[in-house]
Amino acid sequence: MTAYIAKRLLAAIPVLFGLSVIVFLIMAMIPGDPATAILGSYATPENVARLNADLGLDKSLPQQYLIWLGNLLQGDLGRSYALNRPVLDEVLERFSATLILAGTALVLCSILGLLAGVVSAARQYGFADKAITVLVLIGISTPSFWLGLLLILAFAVKIKLFPASGMYAIYGGGDLPDLLHHLFLPALTLAAVATGVIARLTRTAMLEVLRQDYIRTARAKGLTERRVIYRHAFKAALVSVIPVIGIQAGFVLGGAVYIETVFQWPGIGSMLVNAISTRDLLLVQGGVLVVAAAYVLFNLAADVVQTLLDPRLR
Repeated sequence: MTAYIAKRLLAAIPVLFGLSVIVFLIMAMIPGDPATAILGSYATPENVARLNADLGLDKSLPQQYLIWLGNLLQGDLGRSYALNRPVLDEVLERFSATLILAGTALVLCSILGLLAGVVSAARQYGFADKAITVLVLIGISTPSFWLGLLLILAFAVKIKLFPASGMYAIYGGGDLPDLLHHLFLPALTLAAVATGVIARLTRTAMLEVLRQDYIRTARAKGLTERRVIYRHAFKAALVSVIPVIGIQAGFVLGGAVYIETVFQWPGIGSMLVNAISTRDLLLVQGGVLVVAAAYVLFNLAADVVQTLLDPRLR
């Protein structure tokens, strides 16, 4: 298992390297001059030239990339132009908030999706199966940002049950109940699409397993239907669903970008939006690389769990 994990980590290095090149080139091709954006009204030709020299922007693109890559390998992501603080500190601070949101949404969509898929397969063509199918299709088809606005309108504006924005209350709060109170709406919005995907694939995997010979044998032995489904069929179907959950973890992490914007959640998504608008190149590059590394680790964790559950893979 250790050799397998090491092999997967080594395979992730070219992926992250290629991603760093793509992100660097895309940010370099965005119209506008970062020095002019930073200086604002003080952007005289002399000041712009001086700042470009200080930031290394007067060098060629290959030279800029090699300098940035060399600093990256030393653990230095540079310094944010707009915030005037180390990029790594800002990214890690914002990423902790994103992990809270994305982690909660992932747990929520995994539990709801697995439960809905199992119930739907166990009650195939019944009322529960049809109702869950309709809800799943609505969840998959509804844009997350629009669903977020609807939830804000319903539960924050009309009913005033949950706050519409932020991670903590402006005055007071700051404890776990306050965090959960602010977390409910964005986490539910972020989990909606992934819940539908996991539910549909869980239903398909369960129906395939329930047709197997050993399931018929278990029923012939007199085991209760509940035990057959949850003790035997669900465990076998879970092997096929785990990689899907790993993929959805990446989508949830990526979806946090616009959900954080809708709910003003102080995570890495809202940080990237602000950094792109101010042409803060180093901050954007550092943020995207951290998100990409997290995506790779999520998929690695899913593969490891799948290997542990399925002895055939070992």
